[in-house]
Amino acid sequence: MKAVQLTAFGTDNLVINDIPTPSLKTNEVLVNIKAVSLNYLDQIILNGTFNRGVVFPYIPVSDGAGVVAAVGADVTRWKPGDRVVVQYVQNWTKGKVDPESNSIRVAWQTPGVLSEYTAIPEHGLVKIPENLSFEEAATLPIAALTAWYGLIEQAGLRPGQTVLTQGTGGVSLFALQIAKAAGAKVIATTSSEEKAARLKALGADAVINYRQHPEWHEQVKALNGGEGVDITMDVAGAATIGQSLLAVKENGFVGTAGFIAGPELSLDIHQHRINLNFLRIQGLAVGSAESFAAMNRAIEVNDIHPVIDSVFTMKQAMEAYLRLESGQHTGKIVITVP
Repeated sequence: MKAVQLTAFGTDNLVINDIPTPSLKTNEVLVNIKAVSLNYLDQIILNGTFNRGVVFPYIPVSDGAGVVAAVGADVTRWKPGDRVVVQYVQNWTKGKVDPESNSIRVAWQTPGVLSEYTAIPEHGLVKIPENLSFEEAATLPIAALTAWYGLIEQAGLRPGQTVLTQGTGGVSLFALQIAKAAGAKVIATTSSEEKAARLKALGADAVINYRQHPEWHEQVKALNGGEGVDITMDVAGAATIGQSLLAVKENGFVGTAGFIAGPELSLDIHQHRINLNFLRIQGLAVGSAESFAAMNRAIEVNDIHPVIDSVFTMKQAMEAYLRLESGQHTGKIVITVP
């Protein structure tokens, strides 16, 4: 089979090689990968700033979707021809995460999925929503599930509440779509009028250009009747967490879903009113396979379609990573296989 492999850290070291097709254990499924999508995580693993024991040559990318090509002797959940999407935290099947269920992530402790075939335990796959293509389904495992798990299962989003989304990356756009489907009001932040128009077209009730309003938490309250929002998903980390806390009301929920501006958080309990306003700060990193299946049912019922910025071929993997690194994308970057 053909696979994209990283031979050393850096985009220039991505190459396509012919390697053996994985052999199946009795509980595994051979998936013919049709599409993968990139996350910020893939970028920082590729450049070596988030090294989790990468051994070269390394097959990158955590998010993938495809069709079942073969199944092991003990597999009962899947059959050849089934359309499936990969569960990122492989052993997290349901409930709260614990050390055992949190131990295996795709492209960390296992090979990534930027290859024609991959072998996955049968519990590490989820059925693709009927209304989505392989390219669309490949965007779901990390970004969409993080937004769903944060909003629906952790924050307990209810109709009529207000959600603040930040930027036009994958998690934020999925949070916008999920929140609107759940009957919430959405205020979004962005950096340009062009992106603001895109956010409004996706259903945002109001959009704040944070370049024009550096203290954007004040604008959030002005757009929400003078009070903070119920929920926000903070995706930048160091640069935004302070204003995220100031942008929510009493008993507000701040989900930390990313760290594109840095992982170190400097917080003042008094200044950011953490105690006085009974604020909840919740770390987020996707969800269980049970959550994934629930989200996919909601995607079907509401006919939600992921926002795809651009689609590249396997031969254009380097260009796809450079597009991600540029920060100019709106939505997800997809690579088709082969």
